[in-house]
Amino acid sequence: MLNSALSSFHNDATSHLQLPKVSLWKWNKFEVNLVEAAAKHAKVNTLNKNEAATSSSSPCLANVVTNNGTRRHRQLAVDYYAKTCPNLEQLVGSVTSQQFKESPVSGPATINLFFHDCFVEGCDGSILIASKQGSKELAEKDAEVNRELRVEGFETVRKAKEAVERKCPGVVSCADILAIAARDYVHLAGGPYYQVKKGRWDGRISMASRVEPNIPHANDTVDQLIKLFNTKGLTIQDMVALSGAHSIGFAHCKHFVTRLYNYKGKGQPDPNVDPKLLNALRMYCPNYGGNMDIVAPFDATTPFVFDQAYYVNLQKKMGLLASDQALALDPRTKAFVQEFANDKNKFFQAFAAAIDRLSLVGVKRGKKHGEKRRDCSMHA
Repeated sequence: MLNSALSSFHNDATSHLQLPKVSLWKWNKFEVNLVEAAAKHAKVNTLNKNEAATSSSSPCLANVVTNNGTRRHRQLAVDYYAKTCPNLEQLVGSVTSQQFKESPVSGPATINLFFHDCFVEGCDGSILIASKQGSKELAEKDAEVNRELRVEGFETVRKAKEAVERKCPGVVSCADILAIAARDYVHLAGGPYYQVKKGRWDGRISMASRVEPNIPHANDTVDQLIKLFNTKGLTIQDMVALSGAHSIGFAHCKHFVTRLYNYKGKGQPDPNVDPKLLNALRMYCPNYGGNMDIVAPFDATTPFVFDQAYYVNLQKKMGLLASDQALALDPRTKAFVQEFANDKNKFFQAFAAAIDRLSLVGVKRGKKHGEKRRDCSMHA
C-alpha cells in the first residue's frame, strides 16, 4: 500500500518531481532500500577520497574543496597527528566506508550527530557522553531534542575510536574522530571532500539542560535561525550552506505535521507546500495518532545523494521542514538558495568553508579545559 500510494503521487507529479519508488519509510525498511544506492556511491567516492588525500593540492580533482578563504584556528591543523597517529584518517575511513555499505543511515546519522555536538558546548564530543545512573543532570544525548539521534552515528564513532585506540592509544580525541567521520560520510554520499583540522580535546561538560536553546528547530523562523547561527560565529551564507546537509537524511512526521494540517494555528496547510507533496505526506502522517516510526526524506528527489537538489526543491515548495522552506522565501537567504540550486560547485565550496568554520566552534584545548577519552561515552 505504501509503494502504490507513492507511485501514484510519482506518476501524477510534474516532470521535475522525480521521487524515488519509496519516499516514506519505516526505519527498518529504509535500511534495506538504501543499501544498493549507498554501495554505489561508496565505491565511486572512496576512490575520489583516496585521490584527494594524496593530492590535496590539485584543484582539478572531483569534489575536492580547499578552504583558503576561511580563518585558521591557531592551535588546530590538518596534520596535527602526523607524528603521533599518521594513519588516523585511514583508520577512521576503514570504519566509515564499511558502515556506509552495511548501514547507510550511518551517514546522515553521523553528520547530524556532529552538528548537534558543535552547536552545544562546541565541537568537543560532549554529545557522546552517556548519562550517569542516578544523576540529577542528564547528559546532552538524553535531552528531549536529541533522543531521535540515530544509534548508528554513535556506533560509527565507537567503532572508529576502537580502531584508532588499537594503533594510537590515548592520542586522538573523540571530538576529532567525530569530525573526520562526518566529513567521510559527506563525501561517500557524493558531496565534497574537505580537509579536517584536528587537535580538539574532548569536553568535560555534557548537560541536557544546555541543549534546547542551542539547537535549530524544525519550525524556527529565519530570524531565529540567523540569531542562533550568529551566536556560533556563522554567517547567513554559512547557515544556508550548512542547511544543505539536508540533502540526505530523514525526519519523523512530528517535525512537519503542523505544516500539513494546522500551519500557524489557522487550521489550514502551509501554502508553501507543493500540493502533490502535501497529499502524499498526509497519507502517512495523520494529524493525530499515526505510526511514530514513519519518516520522510528531506530531499524528495535524490534522498541518497549529497547534491544541490535540496535547494532546487526549495524553489519548488518541496522543502520538508518549515525552517528549510523559509530559506527560499526570505530575501536574506533566497539569493543563496538560488545560487546553490544553480551551481553544485558553489554549494560544495560554500558547504566546505562553512563546516570548517563550524568545526572550530568552542574547541577545547589542553588538560585545563578538556580531556582525552578512551571510551567516548565516559569522561576520562
